[in-house]
Amino acid sequence: MILRKASMRDIPQMLALINSFARQGIMLPRTEFELSEGVRDFTVLLDGDRLVGCAALHFYGPAIAEVRSLAVDPSLQGAGAGRRLIEALDSEARQFDLDALFAFTYVPGFFSKLGYRQVDRGELPLKAWKDCLRCPKFQCCDEIAVFKELKPGQARPVKTAEELVTIPLPVVVAQ
Repeated sequence: MILRKASMRDIPQMLALINSFARQGIMLPRTEFELSEGVRDFTVLLDGDRLVGCAALHFYGPAIAEVRSLAVDPSLQGAGAGRRLIEALDSEARQFDLDALFAFTYVPGFFSKLGYRQVDRGELPLKAWKDCLRCPKFQCCDEIAVFKELKPGQARPVKTAEELVTIPLPVVVAQ
């Protein structure tokens, strides 16, 4: 099996895989537009020409990113495909010198084997304002927030949106 960054030609297979889990209510559905817009976030796992797994590393600031849209073909679950994808994202996050990663999941045991710990989702508030608002489970979310320190002692869950993202505004001079 080959692990690589996603390309535009992978989008139909990624869409089918992710949305098969979304139909079961265990992932957020994604659109072709969303996957096209975020294709650079994704790493895929291929078995020949068949896409059998994908996962995205989505940045939320200079120190933290979310692992999202982790999907593995059911026939390969438990065979290390998910682990390979998460380890690839961890490696990518370290290349970008990130302090921490987080994810929202229904399988915290899988993530705990890879160094993640459970945290209160309220400690990661910006996430709720982006994707969670459109989720049908927004008012009764049952996903579990997990967090992984990449730099022990430096990383921590984010308590405020201001700690997560500070965007300096450009100064415009009228002429």
